[in-house]
Amino acid sequence: MERGNKFGTHRVLEPKGTLPQPAQKLDNTMSIFDNEILIDVKTLNIDSASFTQIKGACDADTAKMEEMILSIVGERGKMQNPVTGSGGMLIGVVKEIGPNFPDKNLKVGDTIATLVSLSLTPLKIEKIKNINISNDQVDVDAQAILFASGIYAVLPNDIPEKLALAALDVAGAPAQVDRLVKENDTVCIIGGGGKSGVLCCYQAMEKVGPNGKVIVVEYSAENAQRIKDLGLAHEVIVADATDVMNVYNKVTEICGEDGCDVVINNVNIANTEMTSILITKDRGCVYFFSMATSFTKAALGAEGVGKDVDMIVGNGYAIGHADLTLEIIRKSEGIRELFEKLYV
Repeated sequence: MERGNKFGTHRVLEPKGTLPQPAQKLDNTMSIFDNEILIDVKTLNIDSASFTQIKGACDADTAKMEEMILSIVGERGKMQNPVTGSGGMLIGVVKEIGPNFPDKNLKVGDTIATLVSLSLTPLKIEKIKNINISNDQVDVDAQAILFASGIYAVLPNDIPEKLALAALDVAGAPAQVDRLVKENDTVCIIGGGGKSGVLCCYQAMEKVGPNGKVIVVEYSAENAQRIKDLGLAHEVIVADATDVMNVYNKVTEICGEDGCDVVINNVNIANTEMTSILITKDRGCVYFFSMATSFTKAALGAEGVGKDVDMIVGNGYAIGHADLTLEIIRKSEGIRELFEKLYV
């Protein structure tokens, strides 16, 4: 059995010398190296920005979407949308474990969710069985490889697999909210009615305490009502996050012209960078979880309006993020019922 690099560089076909995520093409041969695991894949959870782009490009025609997904994986050896650059994650059953894979507690037959992006995961799809337009999930007959540096969670017995997959796909977002938000803060969550947004709202409400404030900006009136019904915000604004001055005026009516201490951007469309920046107070923090973010627009735009704010890239990994997110599902009956309705 051949030795593999722990970061997966042995799988990079082009360009040589780079890591699997920025690579244009990976070797998706499903024979494992000594430090890899082989996974029989059940379901792909395509990330929201990527799924939205694919759905739009195919006019929500699932046959065309299937063709596009198979084409991407066939060309790249991984599920990395060439427009958004993003991937998603998967659930599957461990089929084979290399003798030098670092986690000796993992067993063949364990059902796991990978917590690294599909944009760096060698993947081979034999068949797409179903594409769920409403929740970004794609049921497949497929196999995937996880590198020695790859992180994953063995799925718990008390939460349905597809619910756990949906929640863990965005686990980095509520974990970062937990780090960034302090008691008495004013927090605005843009795109608060979606999957990551709901989890962020819950954690923000937990963190701000009785004297803090959580504001949600949500495009969908239905999703906005969902937040109100679940009691996950103090104020809910229905607005288009690309309409910068409209959102700025509505948010500052609530919190004053200084703006918010922390802004969390969870949208799946482009051109919301300046909305996030303008409603953040000087020396405040913007967390761009959205994979639709242009960091050029954010950096140069903040400079252009004279805003001194900290901007954090939406790293999908934070230590303990899986446990924190699954615990939200366990503690919040309303969120669990919502996710069961949407994803199970």
